[in-house]
Amino acid sequence: MNDINSMSRELKKKQLRSRVITPGQSRPQAQPPGEDGQEIVKQAHRRVVRRRRILLALLLIVFLGAVGGFSWYKKYYQYESFTVGWERQLEREGNFTAYEKFGTNLLRYSKDGASYINGEGKDVWVQSYEMKAPIVAVNGDYAAIADQQGNNIYICDLNGCQGMATTVLPIIKVTVSAKGVVAAILEDPTASASYIYFYRKDGTEIKLFIKGVLGGNIGYPLDISLSPDGTILIGSYAFIEGGVLKNRVAFYNFSEVGKNALNRFVGGFHDIYENSMVPRVQYLNDTYAVAFADSSISFYSSADVMSPALVTQVPVEEEIKSVFCNESYAGIVVKAVSGEYDFRMDLYDMRGEKLFSTDFTYGYEHVDIDEDLIFLYNEDSCRIYNSRGILKYEGDFDFTVSKINKGSQPNQIFIAGPQVIKEIKLH
Repeated sequence: MNDINSMSRELKKKQLRSRVITPGQSRPQAQPPGEDGQEIVKQAHRRVVRRRRILLALLLIVFLGAVGGFSWYKKYYQYESFTVGWERQLEREGNFTAYEKFGTNLLRYSKDGASYINGEGKDVWVQSYEMKAPIVAVNGDYAAIADQQGNNIYICDLNGCQGMATTVLPIIKVTVSAKGVVAAILEDPTASASYIYFYRKDGTEIKLFIKGVLGGNIGYPLDISLSPDGTILIGSYAFIEGGVLKNRVAFYNFSEVGKNALNRFVGGFHDIYENSMVPRVQYLNDTYAVAFADSSISFYSSADVMSPALVTQVPVEEEIKSVFCNESYAGIVVKAVSGEYDFRMDLYDMRGEKLFSTDFTYGYEHVDIDEDLIFLYNEDSCRIYNSRGILKYEGDFDFTVSKINKGSQPNQIFIAGPQVIKEIKLH
């Protein structure tokens, strides 16, 4: 019996000793998978990668489909009705009320004052004054409000009036840069001469001026426009040569490099206007400008600031009824010579490339362009085209319309009248 117990104890000791790990000895390691196991792991990895690629491809297809759908919607979808988002009733000021696009919203002005109205129809600021015939020039976030045939110019930005310039001679026209520099055509009836004077945004005079006389070398200014940066001025001048009234488009540079040019004059074009006049000129952006003549549209580039160049001149055979432009486009409406339509509208990019030409019959009174939308409208109706010539909306309104602006959304517009402003959502 003792022998059996002794043998049992010895067996248990051996079992315990077999479980003890001696120093320097590691536990048995699991064997790596064989070739079959490695192939299974690779196949699983390939399946995961394939699923990810399929998911990314599906997401890309959905994204491109959404972008394509939105692009189609913007280009071709035609709205048929509208709802009013909000409206604001106004008290009519005096006997004259008008609007201009200002920033992304509206500048309302009359003989008694002006106000900047935001996208919710609220007044951001109000400026009081007294003018007999207010005229307005806007460039980006700056506006110049002048009393035509008067002597005051109010220079405003989105925060309010920044200064007032007072002139000695009567004001004929004004233009403003996107930095607040103002140029004004002033007339001296006693000397049969005109002057272009310049003012800073605080209203102080810049000691620069251009004198024009109909019978002189420069001529009489019909219209002027400052580049957005305020360094270059384009002007249309009427002059007499050999007893014949002619027209030229001239460029002046008022930057530091312009000091090297005689009288700041850096370019002039008159041969291409041999038998026509240019009633309007406009800088579209810091490089490109357009001149609307009675028989052509001329597109200029001032990429070389000391030598502006004619990019192209587009002849117009029909009678031009209206012109319009913004920082990217320039367009005209002409009277149709024959056919079933009364008018034709042509739109060009800033280099003079034609984007579309469309015929229409509609008794419009005003035409404006805001970003990529063109508004033809009268007091109680409108037509809206996009920059591809697609008619997006046509309809009537039950209130008097003075101005139409594009809203922040593709289907949103602002319509302003003498006594009401409405946000319209097209459907």
